[in-house]
Amino acid sequence: MMQNAISACVVANSRELGNQATLSADQLGFDSFSRRANFTHLPCALCTKQAVGVVQFLAVRRSKLKPRTLASALPNRDGEPKASFLHSSADGQPLLALGNNKSCKDADAEEDPSARYSRSDFSVNANHMVNRGELLDKLKAVHLHVLASEQWNASQIKLCHRNYLVSATNLIHYLALKCLDIEQVKEDFSSIGLLSWEIIDSCVMASLSAGIQLLEELSPNSLNARENISGNCTEKRLENQRNEKFAVHLMRKKAYSNRELLMGPLQDGKTSHVMVTVGKEATENEMLITDLIDTGASIIRINCAHGDPSVWSEIIRRVKRSSQMLEKPCQILMDLGGPKLRTAGLKPGPHVMKISPERNASGNVIFPAQVWLSHKGAGPPPNHVSPDAVVVLSNPDFLCDTEVGDTVRFKDARRTKRILKIVGKFHVFGGIGFIAECSRTSYIESGTQLYIKGKKGRFRFAHAVDVPAVEPSIRLRVGDSLVISRDSSCSRIDLPEAIRGTHRITCSSGLLFDSVKPGEPIAFDDGKIWGIIQGTSISEIIVSITHANPRGTKLRPEKSINIPESNIQFQGLTSKDLMDLEFVSTHADMVGFSFVRDVNDITMLCLELEKRKLWNLGIILKIETRSGFENLPQMLLEAMKLPNPLGVMIARGDLAVECGWERIAAIQEVILSICSAAHVPVIWATQVLESFVKSGVPSRAEITDVANGRRASCIMLNKGKHLVEAVSFLDSILRNYSTKMRAQAKLKPLPLTGRPF
Repeated sequence: MMQNAISACVVANSRELGNQATLSADQLGFDSFSRRANFTHLPCALCTKQAVGVVQFLAVRRSKLKPRTLASALPNRDGEPKASFLHSSADGQPLLALGNNKSCKDADAEEDPSARYSRSDFSVNANHMVNRGELLDKLKAVHLHVLASEQWNASQIKLCHRNYLVSATNLIHYLALKCLDIEQVKEDFSSIGLLSWEIIDSCVMASLSAGIQLLEELSPNSLNARENISGNCTEKRLENQRNEKFAVHLMRKKAYSNRELLMGPLQDGKTSHVMVTVGKEATENEMLITDLIDTGASIIRINCAHGDPSVWSEIIRRVKRSSQMLEKPCQILMDLGGPKLRTAGLKPGPHVMKISPERNASGNVIFPAQVWLSHKGAGPPPNHVSPDAVVVLSNPDFLCDTEVGDTVRFKDARRTKRILKIVGKFHVFGGIGFIAECSRTSYIESGTQLYIKGKKGRFRFAHAVDVPAVEPSIRLRVGDSLVISRDSSCSRIDLPEAIRGTHRITCSSGLLFDSVKPGEPIAFDDGKIWGIIQGTSISEIIVSITHANPRGTKLRPEKSINIPESNIQFQGLTSKDLMDLEFVSTHADMVGFSFVRDVNDITMLCLELEKRKLWNLGIILKIETRSGFENLPQMLLEAMKLPNPLGVMIARGDLAVECGWERIAAIQEVILSICSAAHVPVIWATQVLESFVKSGVPSRAEITDVANGRRASCIMLNKGKHLVEAVSFLDSILRNYSTKMRAQAKLKPLPLTGRPF
């Protein structure tokens, strides 16, 4: 006998239920993600003015049968509501229905009609066809449970803005459905080719009603006593739920409308928007923003954790100018920095640039390094030129008489003679630039003198200027010790050789030092480096590195710090976030709420938006913590109290570290399903086409990841050297997924051979 069982239970009045009923984490199907997860509950209030029915499902968890006691009020033979509770033993014995004034023996003698279902009802014999009458009873029981959940949460739904009433109701329906173990029902429906459960999320009630109607039409004479008991009381309610408000086409139209309100309409037959993260580099390259929008980007993202209002203003100015010039709409998303823990305080590196040619395994030069030479103010190299280094010269006249074939000589930072051979000349926005080749490794620093021997033995001189500082970093290996300090001055102390392998870095957030304990894991840079906390004090944390690249992994400033097992108490909006919100409210179309964790965080943001009367500013909830994932349904319902367009970003980098790499695939599927039920658009983010963006060549796994991401409303790319090419590549994938291209890509039928297989 199978352990999946369905049974009806009855409750007389709300006093026996208490004031609230809850949907637990196990019921929502989240248990497989983590044993430590402490899922919160949806507040539910039961109204028993009219009799409704609910079913009880038994779910299997690690080979243990778990009863799920849900409530309903069904009439007895006298037409009055009668209450009962269902019980089952730990070893999975059949449930007993206990009435208000009945003993166990009485319950055995007089079985409640609503408790007829047993675990065997879900058993499908391979040699027999599914009994459609029984399947109709089961589906009606599920339908009644979903209706009851809506009634329990009526007060929560009424608090939502009128724009979200239908979506919030469908989300409640979805959560009610997910708390039941209906795998056998799905199999039964699949066996007779009815009701695809894969697309039910966005229109739960309409799908259930359609399934019931189809079964009733297929089995007109299969009505029995059980149907008479439940059907008479719920016939009117069933009809009300089949009205236009919950029609499938209207529910899908609502989802499309919510996406367009937040992100704007899709262009050129694409199935998803393309979002691109840009930073200060967008202000240094005159054509970057234009090229991104021209190749398919429809949303530009700015992270307020980096840069300042002057940089953000310049990026936004260029976005609006390029969007107007190209006649392509482009939205702006600005992420609040949030309470994210980050590394800081490394000693600045020298202002020196390394130029390295490409060599083979024997050390011989295969391709010389490409160097861009131009005077200050000439602008960046053309988009089709990808130099290995950019050298800016102080003297504009230095390059005036330079021609292809000339040789530029200099002594590098090591006082070693080197040469650059001019191989290309280009006219750029602010003058002329040259491409030169370097066949030997060189180091150019600010002030390095370059010269060219001109006609009549005369020399022209120029100096290298604005050489960027080497990005500071520390290389960590397994077994190394890392000291995290509050005081940034501590990290600038040069460590003696005697304690080599001990490194220092700082973190300005005091929350880190107040929350962690010895023995807890800690991760850096989205999980590239892991360690165990060995000791703590008011001002320092000692970490032993347990995971890193065999050759060592570089840790740089402004990289993430995650402490997944620590009970750290973050504030929803920091003081910096509130200041940045003033800028965001007047310049951006959407605001990203970073590291949102619970309903209190949403309430705080809603109050700030109401105070500023920002009713049109889109809200993006960035799900990047365990608690944010666990509380997602409640946070969506809270955010739906405002009329603002609403969306969710799956920030898979931090989320994977917080919840575990092995769980991220299942977690992102759950988030997609919840948002589909709430008709909320989703942004697929973190490490999308990362290899392509950095090296220009995608991996096969990245292509598959993009294919999965097409189910989201938007796919986000992060900045990198080949960002424009990656946007173009992603745009072509999204276009090829249109209906027209799918029709053209159909497989040809096999030729007829006249012989059986």
